[in-house]
Amino acid sequence: MPELVFFSGTMDCGKSTLALQIEHNRSARGLQGMIFTRDDRAGEGKLSSRLGLVTDAVEAAVGFDFYAYLVDRLSKGGRCDYVIADEAQFLAPEQVDQLARIVDDLELDVFAFGITTDFRSKLFPGSQRLVELADRVEVLQVEALCWCGARATHNARTVGGEMVVEGAQVVVGDVNQSPDEIGYEVLCRRHHRRRMTAATARAAALSPDVLPVGGA
Repeated sequence: MPELVFFSGTMDCGKSTLALQIEHNRSARGLQGMIFTRDDRAGEGKLSSRLGLVTDAVEAAVGFDFYAYLVDRLSKGGRCDYVIADEAQFLAPEQVDQLARIVDDLELDVFAFGITTDFRSKLFPGSQRLVELADRVEVLQVEALCWCGARATHNARTVGGEMVVEGAQVVVGDVNQSPDEIGYEVLCRRHHRRRMTAATARAAALSPDVLPVGGA
């Protein structure tokens, strides 16, 4: 039976890499899929991974109707054997409903990939709806690591290396931004709670208040 599967995890845990791998494996068997994405780091209409892999995709902008798009494609003689939707956390709940309808009415597998929670540890609306509707939720097993070496479970937004907890829910950035830009960093829960990023941890370690005092 076709399924709606939600692959979730923190930033930097290989979601987009897995999406590209699924696309490769299925296309190698002669299947044809449709790839959708929203606000990918590589730009509009691209699905990319941090390993440097990239492929073309359909940009699912605000108001985009997945179900209508697939019905139109199929009614014109196009082919689609499965659907991949990356950056699914950015989708509106009604767009996730459309993905579920593709599974139920068009009988196609849909593989959605996304971050579960935002930089404030709050569920993205799209991710919440996927958890509610998905036949399966798969937490990726490739563990991203906090700067301390512990398993990273939370996404932090940073400005100048310092964690921020206010602002719009969606601000496109990456984990490899320069220190002066808006960026993101994955942290363990303890350091997310303490708002301690790699940069602030280094600053604390170099602070005169914590340096040992040498004897005469």
